[in-house]
This record gives sequence, C-alpha cells and structure tokens, in this order.
Amino acid sequence: MRKKIVAGNWKMNTTLQEGVGLAKDVNEALKHAEVECDVVICVPFTHLAPVNEVIDSKLGLGAENCADHKSGAYTGEVSASMVASTGATYVILGHSERRQYYGETAETLKEKVALALDNNLTPIFCIGEVLEQRENGSYLDVVKSQIEDALFGLSAAEFSKLVLAYEPVWAIGTGKTATDDQAQEMHAHIRSVIAGKYGKEIADNTSILYGGSCKPSNARALFAKPDVDGGLIGGASLDAESFMGIVTAF
Repeated sequence: MRKKIVAGNWKMNTTLQEGVGLAKDVNEALKHAEVECDVVICVPFTHLAPVNEVIDSKLGLGAENCADHKSGAYTGEVSASMVASTGATYVILGHSERRQYYGETAETLKEKVALALDNNLTPIFCIGEVLEQRENGSYLDVVKSQIEDALFGLSAAEFSKLVLAYEPVWAIGTGKTATDDQAQEMHAHIRSVIAGKYGKEIADNTSILYGGSCKPSNARALFAKPDVDGGLIGGASLDAESFMGIVTAF
C-alpha cells in the first residue's frame, strides 16, 4: 500500500536560527500527535546538518535540491552525496521554481534523479502546468511529457523509489485555487501514465502529493480524494501550527 506523506518545503524563507526553531517546534508537536502519514521537512542546504541534530526518527529530513554532477569544480553546488552526508533521506527535484528560474530541463533532472537514487535519497519529483497550459487545455499532455521525458528511462525498481508531487503552478501565489476535483483529475491521470509504462502495481503504490497552496482549510478535502496521497507544503503553511493542521488532516 502506498505511503501517505506530508512534506514541508521551507524555500528561501528562514535564517538558520529560525529554521532550527521551526524544526524543533514541528518535532515536538509530532511527539504529541497521532498521525497517519510520514512527515518530512525539506530545508535549505545551510539548515540540513543543524536540523538533523534536533529532530528524532519520527520526522524525516530532506533537501530542496541537489546538483546534477557527482563531484568536481562546480563552486556553490551541493552534490547528492553531500546532502546524504548530513543525514537527509529525501530531496525535492524538478520544483516549478527551479524549472522557471534556473532553466532545469528533463536532461538535467535525469542526472539529478540518478544521483539522488545512487546516494539512497528519495526524490520528491515535482510536475505541473502553468496557467496558459491549464486554460488552453494542454495540461494533461504537459504533465505526461514531464514524467515521460525525465523519468521513463528508469527501471521499474528505480521508479518505485520515487515520490511524485503535482504542482498546479497557476494556483501558487496567484490567488487562484485548484479544487479538490481538479487535483483528483490530475493525480488519477498521473497514475494512469505511470501504469502505462510500469504497470498497475507500481502505479498503485506510487505516492503522489499535492503541492498547490495546501492549507489546513482545504487539506482534509484534498486528502479524501482517492489518488491524493498527501501534500508538499510551502509558504502558505510555514509555521508549526498550520503545518501540523495539515499533517493531522488524514
């Protein structure tokens, strides 16, 4: 049976001291909560090792990116092995902001996914359409292509180690909101695309998270949908109380 997961994506929003404090708050809240999902916090590179020191095994740790090179003269980059050395076990790849602002392509992401898997990191692989693609009706084909172009070179065993996260980019910070039915439509489509390549068993066991302005007020309705397995939570709920409101929404 596929995992239910709530992953927090802190983005470039906290200093080291603020980030460690937030990690402590979430970690403490988890000790006193009954949860039916895995909980992960994905933090900036500078936070990884210090945060790992203040959380326990109930809270997973991930990075927000890794380099597309194993090692070498790439000043400022952080390799998958460097991420793993901090104690992190997850890494977000293909986030819409990385695609938009840093020009990440399918070829770039193929390398990142392979390196993450080689270092025993679970990729949380992001896919999703912008407003123009939603409005012109191409959104299903766009997301299908994002999956096929970057991930379908993986073996079935490799693919089964991934978590996918659907980001309706048009519903992030725009004032527009994706409905739970729109989320379900896309998540079911993603699962059908996976099934077409790797078969129903792997598709049924792939965790697909929703990453578009998920908040305590809409999390329960989203998570009630059969193909929505949790959330990738960003700026809308970057405080312990809101985040835990989502974690306990199953």
